[in-house]
Amino acid sequence: MNAPLKSLLVVAAAALPGIAFAQLGDAKYCSALVTKYEALLDQSQKKGEQPQNLAAKAGVEKCKAGDTSGIPAIETALRDAKITLPER
Repeated sequence: MNAPLKSLLVVAAAALPGIAFAQLGDAKYCSALVTKYEALLDQSQKKGEQPQNLAAKAGVEKCKAGDTSGIPAIETALRDAKITLPER
């Protein structure tokens, strides 16, 4: 095995734990967003306010399925409702 390939493997191996940690952090953040959004939604429906945002609803379903790509839609809905986002 040549030296550049070995170096690349060492760098990749060192980066993997950081990548996994970031994904775990995103999953926890996604879950926290869903919790806040669902609490807001339940209160809004009880008050007879507007129904939930379709993009945010799709984001919630993505987060529940483990797909963190739903984060931006939920963040937008919470910001629009003047709700403080959970810490990331």
